[in-house]
Amino acid sequence: MRLSELGEFGFLRELEKRGLVQRIQNDAARFAPDLVVTQDALVEGVHFRLDWTGWRDLGYKAAAVNISDLAASGAEPEALIVSLGLPGESEVNDVIELYEGIAQAGVPVLGGDTTSAERLYLSITALGRALRVPGRDGARPGDLLVVTGPLGASAAGFYCLQASLTSPLTRRHLRPPLRVEEGKELARSAHAMLDISDGLASDALRIAERSGCRLVIELELVPVARGAAKIAAHFKQNVYSYACAFGEDYELLAAVPEPGRFKVIGRCEEGEGVVFLRGGEPVELSGWDHFR
Repeated sequence: MRLSELGEFGFLRELEKRGLVQRIQNDAARFAPDLVVTQDALVEGVHFRLDWTGWRDLGYKAAAVNISDLAASGAEPEALIVSLGLPGESEVNDVIELYEGIAQAGVPVLGGDTTSAERLYLSITALGRALRVPGRDGARPGDLLVVTGPLGASAAGFYCLQASLTSPLTRRHLRPPLRVEEGKELARSAHAMLDISDGLASDALRIAERSGCRLVIELELVPVARGAAKIAAHFKQNVYSYACAFGEDYELLAAVPEPGRFKVIGRCEEGEGVVFLRGGEPVELSGWDHFR
């Protein structure tokens, strides 16, 4: 069987079943008493293109996607460890700009590694501290589903960049939000939480599978980023594919007993899987999966 048939998460389940990985049900690894560690990588041609991503923006985004996993763990970021691979003919000033972008995320770089590579590869390990990590496996029937902000901006920005169109939403694709304070607030009571990196459809399914319940999401309740519907219409696309399937919004999705100040988009029920409803009728949506 090829990876393209199994998919990223099928592959991870296979590793877990064989006992080759452990405790991968959360966005980050937790070590007693309060250390939280996560790692994410950006690969040229897969996660970004240098013809529309500046070096400073790339550095910021690489830091932000890792800080987002700490936020989803309710953690306060403390340090970044940066591993960078790139061609030797790269301009020194460009690489300095990349590190300046990392610094703009506000978390210090305390080490890492550099190596020669045929194309740019940027991997960051982020360390933080959390008193309570909700994880993905604690959602229960009766919980409400909340998000920390509007979705679809990253998708809209991506398609504008791809078509060389000017839009303020391109910045949301290049510079995702940091939801550290929201993550710490939600972590006090959330039964499950993660960040929306692969699309609401994929990420909600991870909570459903780990928690053993069904997540029901009302599309009319999903907050859509201002301007995303107009851009979706321009490209003759469905705005809900932007908000629920594309990913890279890096807002937080949480299953909570009480919503507090956050936007409710659905609920947890007995059952399994994820159901999207529009006008009470089910709608098929799927998110991003590497290798497929």
